[in-house]
Amino acid sequence: MSAKKTNESKAEKNFENIGEALTTSEQFLEKNQKTILTGLLIVIVLVGAFMAYHYLYKMPRNEKAQTAIFKGERYFQEGQDSLALFGNGNDYTGFEAVITQYKGTRTADLARAYAGIAYNRLGNNEKALEHLKKFKGGDLLITPAITGAIGDVYMNMGNTAEAISFFLKAAKGADDQMLTPIYLKKAGEAYLSLADYDKSIETFTRIKENYINTPEAQEADKYIKQAELLKESK
Repeated sequence: MSAKKTNESKAEKNFENIGEALTTSEQFLEKNQKTILTGLLIVIVLVGAFMAYHYLYKMPRNEKAQTAIFKGERYFQEGQDSLALFGNGNDYTGFEAVITQYKGTRTADLARAYAGIAYNRLGNNEKALEHLKKFKGGDLLITPAITGAIGDVYMNMGNTAEAISFFLKAAKGADDQMLTPIYLKKAGEAYLSLADYDKSIETFTRIKENYINTPEAQEADKYIKQAELLKESK
């Protein structure tokens, strides 16, 4: 058989295979048309429901929450924690109300962060922990700050070892030239209060060597010397 006839024979066979495949596909589509259309309809409905939920419910609700929290943020910044938490009885309902009314929004989550710090400043450690530990976060700056705030609450409660774990977690989470040395300093001071002088020296040395241009690094030698003297006097 000539090469030309061989090629023609192969081409015919390929066309036959393609034809068979198309016929099989058509039969499959005809047989399962209802199921396929139902599946497509379900996908369209689900996508539509998600879009409607996100743009018609979730976003407007979060915008309302942002409006509701605005005055509370000002009270918080001014240190008027009771007003920030419980409202002014007039045009602002308070962080607690925002958390309840707009549950599930990012603004309600932020209100938890504010509320936790406000309760901490008011000396209510239990309520502070309740809110701070429920904070979901995700922001690279806010989340480590809340972790560090939990450490502050534990320090207030006298649970220094637990406080240190949160300070170190905050320092690692921040991974930042400005924030990390702040939390490391808190951890170093906490180690000092526990008379764990080696850990204190190690922590302040880390600040001194890795965060040279920070205020915490400028003070590091003072704390290192203090820890060394206390260690020698034991």
